[in-house]
Amino acid sequence: MAPIQILIVDDELSIRRVLKAHLNRSGYTVVCSENGQLAIDTLKSTHIDLVITDINMPVMDGRALLEHVQSHYPDIPVVMITAHGTVDLAVEAMRAGAYTFINKPFDKADLLVQVRSALADRIPRQLKFHGSKGQFSIIGQTESMRSVFSLIERVADSMATVLIEGESGTGKELVARALHEYSIRSEGPFIQVNCGAIPENLFESELFGHEKGAFTGAIQSKPGRFELAHNGTLFLDEIGELPKDLQVKLLRALQDGQYDRVGGSVTRHAHVRLVAATNRVLADEVAEGRFREDLYYRLNVIPIHLPPLRQRMADIPLLSNHFAEQAAKKFGLTHRPLSTQSQTLLSQHDWPGNIRELENIIERAVLLVDPNTDTLELNNLVGFKQSIPDQIDPPPDKQVNLKDFIRQETARIESSHIRNALEQCDGNVTHTARL
Repeated sequence: MAPIQILIVDDELSIRRVLKAHLNRSGYTVVCSENGQLAIDTLKSTHIDLVITDINMPVMDGRALLEHVQSHYPDIPVVMITAHGTVDLAVEAMRAGAYTFINKPFDKADLLVQVRSALADRIPRQLKFHGSKGQFSIIGQTESMRSVFSLIERVADSMATVLIEGESGTGKELVARALHEYSIRSEGPFIQVNCGAIPENLFESELFGHEKGAFTGAIQSKPGRFELAHNGTLFLDEIGELPKDLQVKLLRALQDGQYDRVGGSVTRHAHVRLVAATNRVLADEVAEGRFREDLYYRLNVIPIHLPPLRQRMADIPLLSNHFAEQAAKKFGLTHRPLSTQSQTLLSQHDWPGNIRELENIIERAVLLVDPNTDTLELNNLVGFKQSIPDQIDPPPDKQVNLKDFIRQETARIESSHIRNALEQCDGNVTHTARL
């Protein structure tokens, strides 16, 4: 899919250069025009997702360009650039349909917040994957997520095994569900197994089932997850946790669809599409001897990599607004958009817990919102502001050398991140260490 393209319209070359450089560094493709008439020519020949335009320009000014864009390209938002003395004109332009305005000189953080918000508000429907039963949505506008959406559409109907890799909290389960719901197996079962949550001595029984009397406590026969997923999709989450002796049996089941129940003597068959996911790098696990190489290649037929949230920051306005709407509906509250200051805070965070962390923070903000405000504010949320390191002041004591000061500040920041990770993992030390 094509990258997001922004059209900058300004008669000052220096402004065009500064804006283009900053937006390029943020991952956007930028084209420039020096007046409204040239911008119209660009719109005719080039796909544009957002227009940023000055108000006062020769040949055709920003207001005339805004009118043209609204008439011919109503889905493209327009952000106005204002200098001293043109704020009133910008307000008039917003009343006429402009998305917002940006003051000169630019604040880089505010510029990105406004750009991301404008893009989030007009994001096309095809960049959102919704479950047919309304159980999930995958949302994104960045090029990396567009590539994921395109891959889902292309391989959903295939029987090829898919391996989804990505950090915890990036949405691997949602991609697995999308692969199922957009396939010809959507009417069949979607069976999920968390390989890290099942005791090793019970894993074979859970995966392949057991016969009555196979072991102590097996008072009746029980089908396994592989059997339950017949004519559907089997999703093995955290496949890197799979015990090595079971990796051999899974490989056999993947190759010919055959398996044996524990304690059984009859070989069974199931027609299953397997999707696996891991927050580990399985290639490294293979190199370290912890994962079978032949199974890795059998799983990695179609690899899908989900980027961490810190690498798709342009998706944060869209995601945060979605989570705010969902939380308001869940708790029976009035939906409020996030304030500009809150969006800035979100853009400054490094998101170690990825999308799951963002969802939790937005839900907390919705629950704790001041009923007398029209927007969601995050600056007073306990546990969030602390996770964003404040500006580090120089040591007040001249006797403290720089090396010791850096060591102290590093320990303070690490401690803050560890506390934040513990909170995300509900105090589970093992999961926190892995995160």
